[in-house]
Amino acid sequence: MASSTTAQQSDNIAHAISGAGGGILSMALTYPLITLSTRAQVESKRADSNFLDAVRQIVQREGLTGLYAGLDSALFGISVTNFVYYYWYEWTRSGFEKAAVTAGRTTKRLTTLESMIAGAVAGSATVLLTNPIWVVNTRMTTRKQNKETEESLLPGVKGPKAPTTVGTLLALIREEGPQALFSGVVPALVLVVNPILQYTIFEQLKNVLEKKKRITPTIAFLLGALGKLFATTITYPYITVKSRMHVAGRDGGKESMVQGMRRIADEEGYAGFYKGIGSKVTQSVLTAAFLFAFKDILYEQTIKLRRRIPAKV
Repeated sequence: MASSTTAQQSDNIAHAISGAGGGILSMALTYPLITLSTRAQVESKRADSNFLDAVRQIVQREGLTGLYAGLDSALFGISVTNFVYYYWYEWTRSGFEKAAVTAGRTTKRLTTLESMIAGAVAGSATVLLTNPIWVVNTRMTTRKQNKETEESLLPGVKGPKAPTTVGTLLALIREEGPQALFSGVVPALVLVVNPILQYTIFEQLKNVLEKKKRITPTIAFLLGALGKLFATTITYPYITVKSRMHVAGRDGGKESMVQGMRRIADEEGYAGFYKGIGSKVTQSVLTAAFLFAFKDILYEQTIKLRRRIPAKV
């Protein structure tokens, strides 16, 4: 029994490590799209620019590095987020599998409801542990330019140096207090439905296909893209509200999720909830697709490495 528990724990950690590694690789590949969509969500005038104009404006004002503003905090955030998520998801899934064996079910595969519950447990734990990281990242991605930088600099002239992650964190705590690190946590908890939908679609389609063929990284890529496309399209308004709440303290008074939704509807109409959706959906789908593909490869390599270590010892 003890050895079985240890093996399961080891497998949970292997999934968590491969998920963290896959998240880092996929985010590094798609980060400029995150910058574009996040800025469009919180800065109304940039939402009206087309994709190429938005890229050109950022590069002219901040250089190519502007497209990667906050990348260090994002990579740290996605590694922690995915590690926590996959650990708790696999922990919950193993519990359901044991219950299925005990109940005498013919298969240990998770039902749709069990997949959703596992996603809810993992997603809630992830939000509460990692929200401060994403608040700092959003502040860095959408950092405000002063009047000189925004209006007076000649094209091609670089603005002031971007603040560091630690500098942004310390300034946030100093100016707004530690509670600001949990801005947007309510819509973030609502957004737990995003990975629930994503992983439920992925798992159920995977269960169907596994009966016919082996799931290759290419198939995982396509299934991950399909699941994320569906989930992000449905939950995008909450993503917009969450991003705006992350910068609310910097821009003025704070507001609740309901107040934020009312303000967006009153000032910008319902279209305001979907600003930046093009680049966001593209980024989310590509990131999720790369994540699932990379995770499968990294998981296999992690298992092989784990088997080699006892043999060498």
